[in-house]
Parts: sequence; structure tokens; C-alpha cells
Amino acid sequence: MKTPFPFSAIVGQHAMKQAMILTAVDPGIGGVLVFGDRGTGKSTAVRALAALLPPIRMVETCPVNSPKSTECPDWAELGSKKLVSRPTPVIDLPLGATEDRVVGALDIERALTRGEKAFEPGLLARANRGYLYIDEVNLLEDHIVDLLLDVAQSGENVVEREGLSIRHPARFVLVGSGNPEEGELRPQLLDRFGLSVEVRSPNDVAERVEVIKRRDAFESDHAAFMAHYEAEDTKVRETILKARKRLPKISTPASILEDCATLCIALGSDGLRGELTLLRTARALAAYQGKRKLSRDHLREVAPSALSHRLRRDPLDEAGSGTRVMRTVAEVLG
Repeated sequence: MKTPFPFSAIVGQHAMKQAMILTAVDPGIGGVLVFGDRGTGKSTAVRALAALLPPIRMVETCPVNSPKSTECPDWAELGSKKLVSRPTPVIDLPLGATEDRVVGALDIERALTRGEKAFEPGLLARANRGYLYIDEVNLLEDHIVDLLLDVAQSGENVVEREGLSIRHPARFVLVGSGNPEEGELRPQLLDRFGLSVEVRSPNDVAERVEVIKRRDAFESDHAAFMAHYEAEDTKVRETILKARKRLPKISTPASILEDCATLCIALGSDGLRGELTLLRTARALAAYQGKRKLSRDHLREVAPSALSHRLRRDPLDEAGSGTRVMRTVAEVLG
């Protein structure tokens, strides 16, 4: 089986790549929503990033990827408690997935007759400590959206049937992609994504030619292509790891907090999640850039991805939410 396309080999799409890197630095940002044309590297980027990240340490037979045997759920039938290294999980959530497949299924008969909590883990269990990827997220069925909202809020999956209750941790980076022409995303789920970016097919001939060349090399001479970009991916990986260590030490001036609040008020963003996400994302960017102190430059750079999907729609504004954010940033932050 071929390894995923290297993250550093993806041509262009700076906003999308940056958003995914920042969620790797701080998963608490809340995931990434990528809307745009088909064939622009959305699914390629998330798989490439997960492959780039260092493996996770987990109990070998734990169904929820727990780092310690003491953290494995009591219903898990552990065959081995040995710690092993596994690639960061990337789990696809298909549009037609049933509720049981997503959250897991309880064996009611075994529970009633033998008094045992028999549970078949679902996709949320497998995605714990990794990524949950939903292609065409705007077409997801409403009842599955409701389930994701509950889990995204609590970080825990709870399954209750016939008076029985099973729970397990379900903390993951949620990545959704879709084409806005095929339908809008429910506001409740839209707000749960920390960052939102729009991707477009490149109009530059040279850039499109470079995309073709790299993809062709990936297919025709896979080993040589991967070796060529291995060093670049290693640099990104090491920078992410250093940023994770640096993140708690980032200094945040009081004036930056005021800037966050002033900007969100000027934009009319709903709720307070905008300020919190803007601040976390700016800190992650500062850490990734090797800075020790948060500045207005960091706010300017991440504001479009952190706030554009949180604005009330203005039918008279043809510029779009991203342009509105950049315009307001220029007015508020100078």
C-alpha cells in the first residue's frame, strides 16, 4: 500500500495547509472546514498531515487508542496491555453511515442474559486522538450531525440502550470538506469547526503544470518522489513538535485580548467562541513561527480562517465573508 502524498509536496493552497498545521499544533482549536472545488487536494492534505505527524503511543489492543492501560474503558476486552506506536488515526465518516456504525453498538441480549457490557466500538472510538474526516459534510444526515455536536461539546461518546450506558473518550480533530454549491452546512455544526477556509482551482498555468508534474512523479516513481520530499516533511514535523512545547509559554499582552474582542464586535460574530478560537489560533501560529509573544500580525493572519464562518450573512454584501473579515481587520487593527 502506498504512503499518502507528502504534505510538503502539495502545491499552493497556503490557507488550507496552514489551518491544518495549526490544528496539529493545538488540537483544541476545534478542527477545519474546507469548502471549495473538487480535486483541489482537500482529502489529500488531511491524510498527508496525519502521515507527517509522529505516531501515537497507545495500548496495543485498546479500541479507543488509550495511552495507558488505566485509561482504557472498563468494557474493553484487552488482549495485550503492551504500549505500541501506531500512526495517527485518520477515520473516514461516510455519508451513509448508520448511527450504530458511528457511535458503536451494544449487544443487548448478551448484556441481559450474561450481565456483561458487550460493546462493538464505532468510528468515534477509532478516531480518538486522531482525525475524523467527513467528505461532503454539508450532505451529512441531520441525526448524525446531532450526534457529532454532542460529542464535539463533551469530548466523550455516550451510548445508552435499554437502561444500559457505555461511554468512552472521543477527542479528535474534525475535518470536513464539501462543495458549497451542493448545500449549506447547518449553523450548529458550522460553529463547531474552529477554522474555515475556501479553496479554489489555481488559475496560474505554471502552478497547474507543477501539480501535474508532482502527481505524475508520485504515481510513476513513487520511491524516488517520497525520498525527495522526506526531508521537507521532516522539517514540518519537527517544527510542529517544537511549537507544541512552545505553545504554553506564549506571552499574550492585554491589548491583544482587547483586539480580539473589538474585532469580533465590529464583525458582529455570534457568541464568544470567535474570540476564543481567534486567540488560540493566533497563539498556535506564533508558536509555529518560533515567536515568544503574540502580536497583531498573528491576529491579522488567522482572522479570516477563524472568523469568516461565524458571521451573520449579509445578502447585500457581494464580497463574501472572507473579504468582510479582511476589510474589518484592516479598519480595527490598522
